[in-house]
Amino acid sequence: MPTGLNAIHLREVTLYFLPVTTRVPLKFGSQVLREVTCARVRVIVEGRDGRRAEGWGETPLSVPWVWPSELSYGERHEALKDFCIRIATDLQDFGLSGHPFEIGFAYQRDRLGVLHGEAHPEMPHLAALVCLSPFDIALYDAFGNLHGVRAFEMLDASWLQSDLSMYLEPAERFKGRYPADYLSVPRSPLPVWHLVGGLDPLERDELSGEEPEDGYPVLLSDWIRRDGLKCLKVKLRGNDMAWDYARLLKVGRIAEAEGIEWLTTDFNCTVTDTRYVNDILDRLRDEAPRIYGMILYVEQPFPYDLEAHRIDVHSVSARKPLFMDESAHDWKFVRMGRELGWTGVALKTCKTLTGALLSLCWAREHGMALMVQDLTNPMLAQIPHVLLAAYADTIMGVESNGMQFYPEASRLEEAVHPGLFRRRAGSLDLSTLGAAGFGYRVAEIGRALPPPVVGEEVSGS
Repeated sequence: MPTGLNAIHLREVTLYFLPVTTRVPLKFGSQVLREVTCARVRVIVEGRDGRRAEGWGETPLSVPWVWPSELSYGERHEALKDFCIRIATDLQDFGLSGHPFEIGFAYQRDRLGVLHGEAHPEMPHLAALVCLSPFDIALYDAFGNLHGVRAFEMLDASWLQSDLSMYLEPAERFKGRYPADYLSVPRSPLPVWHLVGGLDPLERDELSGEEPEDGYPVLLSDWIRRDGLKCLKVKLRGNDMAWDYARLLKVGRIAEAEGIEWLTTDFNCTVTDTRYVNDILDRLRDEAPRIYGMILYVEQPFPYDLEAHRIDVHSVSARKPLFMDESAHDWKFVRMGRELGWTGVALKTCKTLTGALLSLCWAREHGMALMVQDLTNPMLAQIPHVLLAAYADTIMGVESNGMQFYPEASRLEEAVHPGLFRRRAGSLDLSTLGAAGFGYRVAEIGRALPPPVVGEEVSGS
C-alpha cells in the first residue's frame, strides 16, 4: 500500500462523560476510588479520497490513581473533565493529519504540554495523558475503520511514513524498524489477573455486613472458584511493613489452597527506600518460600517521578523482576528506569496508545519484559486495553478488574463480547471482536449516551 496515501484528517470530535459508581471501594495507596467518570470520545475522520469513518475511544478518569493529592476529589475531578473539554476543542483547531501514531506523537510533542501549562499547571503530566488518551485511541479506531484493518495491524512500513528512528533514541538502533516489528501474533484466550484490593475482605471473619448483595462474589476464594483464576495482583500500602507482610502472607495462603499459580505485589508508588521491599521479600523467601516463588514480579513500589526520585533499585530487581507502571508514561522515563535497575514495563492504554507503543518498542529493543495493567476499565475502555496485551506478548496475560468493581456498568458490552467482560477458566476471550479498528461493534452494543459536552448529539450511538 503506498506510503502517505493513508493519512486521515480529523473532522469532528464529540465528547461524553459517563458516570460509574463502584460496588465496593478500591484503594490506591492512600487514596480510595468510589466513583469514576469515563470520558468517551467519538471522532469522524476523512481520508484523502474523501471517504469518512467514525472511531471511538474511552478512558476512566481515575482521580485517585492519576492525581494523588490533598486537594478535594471534586477539585481534581472537575479539572480532569475540564482538560478533556479543552483537548476536544484544541485537537480540532490544531489541524494535524496523518496516521494516528504520527498524530499522537506530534500532538504530545508540540501541543499537550502547552495546553496543560495554560489550563491546569498544578495537574500531573500523567493526568494530562489520561485526558488525552480517549482521543488518541479513537483516532486509531477511526483509521482502522476507514481502511478496513485492525488497529494493531496498521503499524508497519505499509502504513507509516517514517520508521522508529524518527521517534526513539538511539536513532541508529531503530533504523528500518516499525512498531509492528515488536508486536506478536495476538493471543486468545489470554490469561487474566484478579486484583486483590487493600480494602477487600479475604475471609468470612472480615465481613462487615455492609457488603453488596448483588450476586457477585465478595470473598477472594469465591472469585477464584467462580472465574477459575490463576493469577492474583495484591495491593499493598507501602508505608506499613507489618500490614503489607501479613496481607501478602494471608493472600498467599489462600492462593496456595485454591491452586493459584502466580502473584504480583503492587505498592502504588508509596515506598521511598529499597530496604522496605527487600525486607518483605527476604522474609517471605525465608518463612514462606512457596509463596515467594509464586511472585512473578514486583510492580512500581517507588514514586513515579523518576527525575525527582532517582532511586537505585538494582537490589530489588536482583530478587524479583521489577516493573515500572506510573513511571512508564514516556519512553525516556523507561530508559531512565532501566539505568536505575528496573527490568520491566507495565503498559496502560490510558497513558495514550501512542505512548504505550513507543514505550513497548523501546523496552523490547532493550530486553525489558512487558505487562499490561488495568485502570479498572469498563465498557469500551476494556477492549483496546486487552488487545494491547494480546499483541504485546506480555509475560503473563493481562490484568482486568472492571468486572470486580463495577460489572453492571459493562452489561451491554458483555452481551456482545461475553468473553471479554466475564473471566472464564482464568482467561479472557477476544474471539467476538470485529475485523476493523478495535472491533467494538458499537452499533450492536446500542448504549444510550448522555448529551455530549462537546460536539453534536449523534443518534443511534
